[in-house]
Amino acid sequence: MHNQRMAGTDRFDVMPGFGDHRSCGIAVMAKASVPGRTKTRLTPPLTAIEAAAFNTAFLKDVSANLLAAKLLAANPLAASDRASIHGYMAYGPPGSQQFFTDNLPHEIGLIEAWLPNFGDCLFRAINGLFGAGHASAVVLNSDSPTLPTALLVETAQVLAEPGDRAVLGPSIDGGYYLLGIKQAHRRLFDDIDWSTDRVARQTVERAREIGLDVHHLSAWYDVDDSQALRQLQAELFDGGSLDPGLTPFCAANTATLMQDLLVSTDLRTRLGVLRKASERLAS
Repeated sequence: MHNQRMAGTDRFDVMPGFGDHRSCGIAVMAKASVPGRTKTRLTPPLTAIEAAAFNTAFLKDVSANLLAAKLLAANPLAASDRASIHGYMAYGPPGSQQFFTDNLPHEIGLIEAWLPNFGDCLFRAINGLFGAGHASAVVLNSDSPTLPTALLVETAQVLAEPGDRAVLGPSIDGGYYLLGIKQAHRRLFDDIDWSTDRVARQTVERAREIGLDVHHLSAWYDVDDSQALRQLQAELFDGGSLDPGLTPFCAANTATLMQDLLVSTDLRTRLGVLRKASERLAS
């Protein structure tokens, strides 16, 4: 077992959740960027160095999204639905804390959550959030840099309502990008076929077993293969959205990196993305 580093001990002056029944802690399941060990499912079409760079950009953008959600959820114009959001990185591997300290805003707390079984990692993150005093705990993936901020706010608002419940954000590949709960229900993380298209369905089944109501968010996508990279490119530069009813997060770091690689390397060819007519004329 690895020792867990709580955000309240080194990234905040006080434990942020205590005494606030609306307090929602959201922890991103994060891995430090190391070429050849990070976002390996994106190689190819990316090189190992490019994949690691995207990992860093994703983490920066997800952090920015959490901070944007914090402001939006606390909007006094929506007092009846207000919630308090606090962002964290549930990180690994052990010894990589400096990477996150150097690359992310100080408002983002850190919880070490590195275990052989992914379900145990998720549950450690959940327990870390409850240990910080939050009334609800959410685990969030690091593969969706354009996830609409409204979905994070909706999660916190639903979890702030009275009564026990879960919030599930399904991914289009059958997994989930987000899971939020108000009590540490270990059963939600047991007997799950991680990294398969059965994850979301099995999680809902576990919730049903323990009599837990589940609020379903709109589906979104993980950027974990070449098709998803093309979807991301279209979303960032062509005004596309997986869901026309939702506004994707701007993901400025990811957009800058993508644009730089499209211009300075053969990434466009590797992705099979054609240039727009305006770009061809300009060149």
